[in-house]
Amino acid sequence: MEEDEALSAWAQTGEETVEGTLRPRKLDEFVGQPRVREQLELVLESARRRGVPPDHVLLSGPPGLGKTSMAMIVAAELGAAIRITSGPALERAGDLAAMLSNLAPGDVLFIDEIHRIARPAEEMLYLAMEDFRVDVVVGKGPGATSIPLEIAPFTLVGATTRSGSLTGPLRDRFGFTGQMEFYTDTELELVVRRAATILDIPIDRDGCQEIAGRSRGTPRIANRLLRRVRDYAEVRADGKVTLAVARAALAVYDVDELGLDRLDRAVLTALTRSFGGGPVGISTLAVAVGEEATTVEEVCEPYLVRAGMLARTPRGRVATAAAWEHLGMVPPADHPGRPDPGGLAPFEQD
Repeated sequence: MEEDEALSAWAQTGEETVEGTLRPRKLDEFVGQPRVREQLELVLESARRRGVPPDHVLLSGPPGLGKTSMAMIVAAELGAAIRITSGPALERAGDLAAMLSNLAPGDVLFIDEIHRIARPAEEMLYLAMEDFRVDVVVGKGPGATSIPLEIAPFTLVGATTRSGSLTGPLRDRFGFTGQMEFYTDTELELVVRRAATILDIPIDRDGCQEIAGRSRGTPRIANRLLRRVRDYAEVRADGKVTLAVARAALAVYDVDELGLDRLDRAVLTALTRSFGGGPVGISTLAVAVGEEATTVEEVCEPYLVRAGMLARTPRGRVATAAAWEHLGMVPPADHPGRPDPGGLAPFEQD
């Protein structure tokens, strides 16, 4: 058991090292997100010319779109050190106070998943973001004393996958909010090409396009699929990633032409075959595929909804006509996912 855990930790460290190698270092190296890059460049350049730390930055969007990379780029563009932590790690106000007190002037503090920060630490963060000081409480009960502690001016970069979960007071203290969007296939081709160059993977244009088209609009997935296709190419081909090699490799790893993996297809199959296309509750659907409800809701459902294969209704989840078609099935005549002969779109026949 200990050997398995050690091997797992070693493999995870190796993957993280590769991810770090692929991260862009400057704004002009960052692929995609043109609007956010333009806005952030103005914020940083203005602060540089005035000789002050830039306003606090909030980066919002789904996982894997480059929020952490963008935070590191902010520090690199400013020539500043970056301190990295996460919301769940800041359970007590003292944890945050210790980190803030060690910041040097102009440092960047990056808090990932900032919406999960504990309330006591969040309340301390308000004062730190506005006035660059924190109040440390010494003692307990009636004899407790609050001691103000000055901290160096810094820039907070917060990242969140759930901007709606942020409290109003915290959200309002960020001077700039960047909304990260899913990537186009063309942008993902550039991501795959750049990663292949860095990792010295021979790849042609068709291979790039095939990997990009199955990456669900997410650079992190594109980079991961590229590494798995490389493994296949090295073991079962001549080492070069071509269209045929990419298709064969992704078939081995259960990634279909739309980017759906085994769990995605299991959800759609259960929804159509076991529940007649729905509606069905998320908990029941999760039991049918042997996963936690949160996994189905947070990992599978967002992409299936975006791909137009699953609809969320007040009565539960429903498979759309696209889901039935993708599985090679025909929806029942009375199912709302079946196209109407009169030309009305699904769910518009009431």
